[in-house]
Amino acid sequence: MVLVISLFIIGWVAAAAIGTQAYFRGEQSKPIHERNWKSESFAKLAKTFTGQEIDYSKRVPAYRMDAFASNNLPN
Repeated sequence: MVLVISLFIIGWVAAAAIGTQAYFRGEQSKPIHERNWKSESFAKLAKTFTGQEIDYSKRVPAYRMDAFASNNLPN
């Protein structure tokens, strides 16, 4: 019984690690909202989990004009 529980726990940890890496790698390649463009906390987490820096040359803005962007328009 201990062996089955140990295997279950090891499998769960492995799935969580793989899922976390997949999430951060996927997020690094998707379009990004302007307010999150240089999110230091996301960059630190992504570097920790994937071991890679974010390549901002591959990222594109998600929305050209929305409520956030319209508040930043010059007068």
